[in-house]
Amino acid sequence: MKKFLSIFLTVLFLSIAVSCGQQQKEKAGKPPEMIDVVLSIKPSTGELNKPITFEAKVTQGNENVNDADDVIFEIWRAKDEKHEKIEIKHAENGVYRLEKTFQQEGTYYIISHVTARDMHNMPKKEFIVGTPSEPEDPKAKDSMDDMNMDDHSIEGQ
Repeated sequence: MKKFLSIFLTVLFLSIAVSCGQQQKEKAGKPPEMIDVVLSIKPSTGELNKPITFEAKVTQGNENVNDADDVIFEIWRAKDEKHEKIEIKHAENGVYRLEKTFQQEGTYYIISHVTARDMHNMPKKEFIVGTPSEPEDPKAKDSMDDMNMDDHSIEGQ
């Protein structure tokens, strides 16, 4: 009887181990969903010396991403070579927020550089403070769009 019980427990243990290993292989073989970043600007047209709120809502599937490795907002005025980069901390529910005022009117751009869960996503938006200035070269914008700035994987880093 002891021999039978030993064999039964060994077989049971091995079948559980094989089953768990198979489930882990299935999970490991399935690629993760890409992170999604929705960049919003409120108000979409700002006024001099009045705050504008920038938000990056980061999700992966139906889950809020509260643990992004890096969120950096890059902001510049059209045709200006100086780009300001500001590191952003998590606010709540997958939202990373910046409130900023501007002292110069014009057409501006923002890119949110989001690195989370071995992926990178960089949505870009244009916004205006006061009176618009001459926008950047539309051909330059098109070439940035052609680079497919969204959903770059950075695996292997």
